[in-house]
Amino acid sequence: MTNTEQQVVIIGSGPAGYTAAIYMARAGYQPLLIAGALTPGGQLVNTTEVENFPGFPDGIMGPDLMDAMQRQAEKFGTEIVWDDVVSVNLEGPVKTVTCDQGDVYHAKSVIVTTGSQVRKLGVPGEQEYSGRGVSYCATCDGFFFKGKPIVVVGGGDSAFEEAEFLSRFGSSVTLIHRRDEFRATKILVDRAKSNDNISFVLDSVVEEVKGTDGSAESVTIRNVKTGEVSILPASGIFVAIGYTPLTDFLGGALELDDKGYIALEGASTRTSMPGVFAAGDVVDSVYRQAVSAAGMGCRAALDAQAYLTGTEDIQDALN
Repeated sequence: MTNTEQQVVIIGSGPAGYTAAIYMARAGYQPLLIAGALTPGGQLVNTTEVENFPGFPDGIMGPDLMDAMQRQAEKFGTEIVWDDVVSVNLEGPVKTVTCDQGDVYHAKSVIVTTGSQVRKLGVPGEQEYSGRGVSYCATCDGFFFKGKPIVVVGGGDSAFEEAEFLSRFGSSVTLIHRRDEFRATKILVDRAKSNDNISFVLDSVVEEVKGTDGSAESVTIRNVKTGEVSILPASGIFVAIGYTPLTDFLGGALELDDKGYIALEGASTRTSMPGVFAAGDVVDSVYRQAVSAAGMGCRAALDAQAYLTGTEDIQDALN
């Protein structure tokens, strides 16, 4: 078992974690990044082609982008551990991070970048056609379904925002919701109802995703009130029933907001505990983009450097 002390431990990988590691490593802090045992690299490892990350005019596969970030972090001296954090003690000047395999790490600062996970439908065909019609990010994948029928599942703000965005691309957009009332704000509902390219199937749930030749083609829908089953053509199925930030391992060590995301101090990446910073989807319930997560990972690293140098001013820490 390892029991070592670091300047900084980064919990979580993905764009935020790897970017934080790159910045900390280049500043000479030799960061330790605990990437996770089962899902290192965040949600992008389950994404096919990424066309909206700057610097890749021809696009790049999600796993390839994460591999490149990992290599860049290691190039500057980041040590990566492929394990899951199971508990933390973040009080005091030295923080303690315990991993699933029993290794314990002590650090003067901690950056949390564990992200969030999408809530899935849990129906037959969802996993099979993930990345081949089933998607959890309209801004990432909407363009691929230009001129094709699209389904959005959900009834909250995210579902309506995705439906509005996807209406620019799809031949039609059908929003499916299990009730006849929506959780979304009125202005979003009104906007969708006035959009000729958006229609609604209410009191209904998706029972199955079907397809051929490796691509989704339709969804099976059941009306929860009548029991009637129907099939709706759909090349793109966008699931927008929410996200769950990955914070259980914290055990209440950090303050969370009313949605369960890590709360930050103002526009900084400082959490409720001195010396602990957070970035990416574990704090962001709005944007959830790779490029915004990477930018926040940079900010977390700079905030951590300011903390480690004993100054409140980031510019002083960098000079």
